[in-house]
Amino acid sequence: MRTVEEHQAVVNGLLPSLTEEAVPLAAAHGRVLARDVAAEVSLPGFDNSAMDGYAARWAEIASAAQAPVRLPVAEDIPAGRTDVVPLAPGTAHRIMTGAPLPPGADVVVPVELTDGGTDLVEIRDAPPIRSHFRMAGEDIAAGGLALRAGDPLGAAQLGLAAAVGVTTLPVRRRPRVLVLSTGSELVAPGQPLQPGQIYESNSQLLVAAVEDAGGEARRLHFVPDDVDQFLATVRAELASADLLITSGGVSAGAYEVVKDAFRGLGTVEFAKVAMQPGGPQGAGTVDGVPVVTLPGNPVSAFVSFEVFVRPALRRALGHSAPDRLHVPARLTGPLRSPPGRRQFLRGRYGGGEVSQVGGPGSHLVAHLARANCLVVVPEDVTELPAGADVDVVLIEGALQ
Repeated sequence: MRTVEEHQAVVNGLLPSLTEEAVPLAAAHGRVLARDVAAEVSLPGFDNSAMDGYAARWAEIASAAQAPVRLPVAEDIPAGRTDVVPLAPGTAHRIMTGAPLPPGADVVVPVELTDGGTDLVEIRDAPPIRSHFRMAGEDIAAGGLALRAGDPLGAAQLGLAAAVGVTTLPVRRRPRVLVLSTGSELVAPGQPLQPGQIYESNSQLLVAAVEDAGGEARRLHFVPDDVDQFLATVRAELASADLLITSGGVSAGAYEVVKDAFRGLGTVEFAKVAMQPGGPQGAGTVDGVPVVTLPGNPVSAFVSFEVFVRPALRRALGHSAPDRLHVPARLTGPLRSPPGRRQFLRGRYGGGEVSQVGGPGSHLVAHLARANCLVVVPEDVTELPAGADVDVVLIEGALQ
């Protein structure tokens, strides 16, 4: 029996780093940065005001806390003004947030400390010298490191890229992933069910999981338990893919079409992994294309993807942190686990505590939909009491 870590290493070894491409900012959301990116300009690019108020000389308004100081307003400086003139002694400039500071000013008095005058301003208090200044380069200097290779590009990262003058970003190409479910019992949702049939759901689950991981997924029409039809469907599409994921057909029973088809090729290895759910697994290549075969029960397919495929895809994309966020939590109730297998139980996490959602059955997909984490129970643990500390993998709302 293979350990979880051993099978993770096998799957990781199938997927090399993806090639780099340059994309415009508008197309970069959710991508992964391939190389460090430097700032083309400083932030701020010039000394500017952090408040709406009045630029003044501190020595001239220092006594305002004892008695109001009145100064003529010589200039208005809105944000965006480029012809800023120096501040003459004995005057103030009305200034807006983000507007460039006039030479000669060493304090900005917030409008709340004045009467708001436009021709003559009464200053009623004096903040410390250099108050409410934003200095050029205090956030980042031109040429400084703005974004690191491996960073996922979210709203904040794209905002920074635009702010420092970047128009395109080097990212890893998205992996092209084919998803194929097998089973003669499968019927497309919306069609009438005959006795013994079920609606096919794994491809929908796995396509969404691939896209969440950063890949481009394409669903192949599910096939019945026929080796020739299965191989024909797969080989007609493989040339366009970086990875094929199958679900079903890998257990120890009869009519295991994936195992029967790929064993004949001799390039896909099947193994039993010491975990529950998701024990039967397979990985290898077909016609040179990486293939990962997952079990057919929906919960087993989901957990297997989370444990093996998702981190491998994210490593190939260059993520600096490819794994889900793990957090410690206290059990709200006792649980049991079979010896010799790492258990991944559905859970609901919040406030430092986790409760089990449903039983361990790999067919309980409704319970999976209500979970927001996986509770990990080590192979050598068979029983845990309420209040015990456990490792939790966040699968909903997790940090990336």
